[in-house]
Amino acid sequence: MDPQEIINDLQHLADRFDDSVSALATEQQIRDLQASFLGKKGEITILQKLLGKLPGESRKEVGQAFNQAKQRITTAAGDAIDGLVNREASEYLDRHTDLTLPGRAPRMGRMHPITLVMYDIVDVFVSMGFDVALGPEIETDLYNFGKLNFPDDHPARDMQDTLFIKEGKTLLRTHTSPVQIRTMLEKPPPIQIVAPGAVYRRDDDPTHSPMFFQVEGLLVDEGVTFAHLKGVLEAFLARIFGRDVRSRFRPSFFPFTEPSAEVDIECISCKGAGCNLCSGTGWLEILGSGMVDPHVLEGVGIDPERYTGFAFGLGVDRIAMLRYEGISSIRLLYENDPRFLEAFRR
Repeated sequence: MDPQEIINDLQHLADRFDDSVSALATEQQIRDLQASFLGKKGEITILQKLLGKLPGESRKEVGQAFNQAKQRITTAAGDAIDGLVNREASEYLDRHTDLTLPGRAPRMGRMHPITLVMYDIVDVFVSMGFDVALGPEIETDLYNFGKLNFPDDHPARDMQDTLFIKEGKTLLRTHTSPVQIRTMLEKPPPIQIVAPGAVYRRDDDPTHSPMFFQVEGLLVDEGVTFAHLKGVLEAFLARIFGRDVRSRFRPSFFPFTEPSAEVDIECISCKGAGCNLCSGTGWLEILGSGMVDPHVLEGVGIDPERYTGFAFGLGVDRIAMLRYEGISSIRLLYENDPRFLEAFRR
């Protein structure tokens, strides 16, 4: 058979499909028509058996013609089905749409409780003159540990339960303290910043999450004392928990501050009497703080004989759970249940 005759037959078959498909009224009819051309016993399939009998130099041209015909039929069938669906949808809307009914107002989203509390915390410190500083969540061991007075063999590294990306080199930051280091390396004192953001540790229980949020603060200048730190934190706690909140400072240890202190507030549930929330102590641990260790200042090129500073860090999730007493598990903050999030309106 002449190759050109086959090509002409393919063109006629594709034209005939176009003419026939436009008159069909259901998807099944279109599928059946398509199968009569491209199915196992279809006209084009039968014609394709002649391809092996053609001379080698003609097979490429005729093979391309078969592919074009098949593609044309497949596309025409798809377009016809889409047209039916769109037409049926339009007819359904015409029959069932009542334009006199009032419109439905879209549901408005709500800010997440973590975001609400984060904004409140940052706003308090910004009102005191602190700037907001941000940094990368994937950090180097040098900034996350080394320049914060963590020697390679220091047991304090075990406190962090670190998630390493490349052992000894890169990791998911365990605190936002590296932002303080980067800021001190980039600009000279006076420095007064807060660093909010996500941090990561190997924790997962009702009161801990492998990812949570912190806000850390740093103030470095001439003549900064522990009294300044105490005044700033007490003013912050009064703004967040109310002016009648009682607080206390307990000696503690952090590698990058000396002296260091944990800050507790009187239990907001039992008012110091002792309950399950405070484990019967009457107090709730709220944040860590201290005076910046002179070795840390030296490590970033700041003269500790001239400058002193204080730093503090608090968990946003912890404060959110205290402000909204109905949150019994930290997991509720990360499950994204719309019924839970709907309760937090601002």
